[in-house]
Amino acid sequence: MIKQDITKKLNSLVNSYLLNKNIDESLKFSIEIPPKDINADFATNAAMLIAKKTKINPRLVAQELINEILNKMSDIVEKAEIAGAGFINLHIKNSVLYKELISILTEKEKYGKILNNNKKVMVEFVSANPTGPLHIGHGRGAAIGDSLSRILKHLGYNVTKEYYLNDVGNQMLVLAKSTEIRYRQLKGEQIELPEGYYQGSYITEIAKRLISEDRNIEDIDFKTESVKDILKTIKNDLEDFAVEFDNWFLEETIASVKDDRGQTQVDKSCEYFLSKGNAYIKDNALWLASTKFGDDKDRVLKRSDGRYTYLASDVAYHKNKFERGFSRLINLWGADHHGYVARIKACIQMLGFNKDNLNIILHQLVSLLRNGEPVTMSTRTGEFVTLKEVVDEVGKDACRFFFLLRSPDSPLEFDLEIAKKQSSENPVFYVQYVNARCSSIVKESKNRKDIIEDINKIDLTLLNTKEERDLIKQLSTFCDTLFLSEKLMSPHCFTTYLIDLADKYHTFYEKCRVLTNDSNLSSARLKLVESVIVIIHNGLNLLGVSILEKM
Repeated sequence: MIKQDITKKLNSLVNSYLLNKNIDESLKFSIEIPPKDINADFATNAAMLIAKKTKINPRLVAQELINEILNKMSDIVEKAEIAGAGFINLHIKNSVLYKELISILTEKEKYGKILNNNKKVMVEFVSANPTGPLHIGHGRGAAIGDSLSRILKHLGYNVTKEYYLNDVGNQMLVLAKSTEIRYRQLKGEQIELPEGYYQGSYITEIAKRLISEDRNIEDIDFKTESVKDILKTIKNDLEDFAVEFDNWFLEETIASVKDDRGQTQVDKSCEYFLSKGNAYIKDNALWLASTKFGDDKDRVLKRSDGRYTYLASDVAYHKNKFERGFSRLINLWGADHHGYVARIKACIQMLGFNKDNLNIILHQLVSLLRNGEPVTMSTRTGEFVTLKEVVDEVGKDACRFFFLLRSPDSPLEFDLEIAKKQSSENPVFYVQYVNARCSSIVKESKNRKDIIEDINKIDLTLLNTKEERDLIKQLSTFCDTLFLSEKLMSPHCFTTYLIDLADKYHTFYEKCRVLTNDSNLSSARLKLVESVIVIIHNGLNLLGVSILEKM
C-alpha cells in the first residue's frame, strides 16, 4: 500500500506547513502516477494548492515541501524534484518496492484484504422480472454487481447480495394469461395471443410441460407454474455465469403478507407518509408529495381502484432493507431508470433515512458485434439476445471480462468474434495467458536444485532493471485499484489494471530471462514471477474469471 503510506505522510506534512502559515484547514491534494514520458513514480499538486491559499510562489512552496519530504519521508522517498509550475515528482526507494513484493508473496490471497470492517452493505442487482430469461443487459448488471460485491468483501465489508423478485402485480397476471393461452392453443383451442402478451418460445415450453403432466386446467395456477419455470432458468443461467445470491427477496413479502393489524409493509409505508404530511388523497388515489423534495411532479402511490403502484412497493422494500440493519445500500439498475433515481432517494429521505446511504449505479446498454458488425436480435426468442446464448458462444470468462471492460455509465460494444480469439487481441485471454506462462516457468524451475525458496535469503536488489522495477510498481498498485474501484463503484478498474499488468509482464519477459545460469538472479526473478501469479489470481477472482494454469 505504497500510495496510501505516501498520502498519509504527505498529508501530515501539508497540514503542518499550513499551520506554520497560520492556516488552520485541511487540503485535498492529489497523488497520481505521472504519464509515461515523465521519469517519476508519483506526482503531487500539493504545492500548487498551498500556493493558492498562502499567495506564495508555487515553486517556492514546492521547494520548501521537498525539503520536508526528504527530511521526514526518507524511509520512502529517494528523490523529489520540482516539475513545471510547481508539481512535485517523487521517486520511491527500491527497498520500499522490495518490501511490497515480500508482502504480496507472504499474504497471497489476503494481500490488500481489510479485516473487521463489519459495515453491513446490501448489493441488490439483476432483479429481473420473472417474465422471461435474462438478456445481455441483465448479464452486464450481474457481472458488475457480483464483482463489486467481491471487491467490497475484500475490503472487509459485510456484504449481502440480494435479488428482488417482482412476483406481484399486473405483469404477473399477463404472464399467467400468456401461458394459459399457449396451453389452450396446444390443446387445440382456436384462440389468439393478444398484443402485448409474452410471445417468447419459453412460454410455449412451460405450457408443454403442464400438458405433459396431464393435469386438469382448473387445477393449474398458471402464475405459480410460470414463475417457477422461469425462475429456475434464471437461477441456472446465473449459476453458469458464476453469480450466486445470498438472498432472494419476494415482493410478495412486503406487498401481500399482513401483520396482526392486517397491514402489509407497503400499507405501513404509505400510512407513514400520510402521517408526516408527505402524502395526500386526491380523486380517491393516494399521492406522494414528491415535489416537496425536488421531483418534477407528485407521484401516485395507490390508484383509485386500490392497487398500489410499483413505487409504493419499491419504497417499502428499501425501508425493509434499512430496517434489516444495512448501513449502506447499493442498487444496480439499467440506464432506463435514470429518472427514477431522484424519486427513490427523496422517498428514502421522507422515511427518515439518510439518502446518501443509498448508492444507485446505472449501467448502460450492451451492443453485440460480430467482426465489427451489429448482431441482429435473438434467433431463439425473436425478442432479445439472452445471456445464455452469449455465454454458450464465448464462455463465461470472456463474457464477464468483456462486460467489465468499461465503467457502468459507458455504453459497451461486445464483439463476439474477438471474445473467442486465443490471441492478445482478446483481453481476457491476454491476462489468463500471463498466468499460464508464469505457471509454466515455476513448474520448470522445480527441476533446478540451485533455486532459493526462502524469500528472506534471496537478494531482491538484483531486480534492478527498468522492466523489473515497472513490473513491481504495477503489482504494488493492486491495493490502490481496490480503493479506486470502491470510490468509483466500478469493477472496470480491475480489468484495466490486469491488462496493464499483462503489458508490463510481457515487456519484462522479453527483456529479462527468468531462469538463467545465475542461481541468485534466477531465484529473485522467480519470486517476481510468483508475485505476478498471486496478483493475477487475486484480480481474476475479484472479477469472477477462471484462473488457467495452462492454455
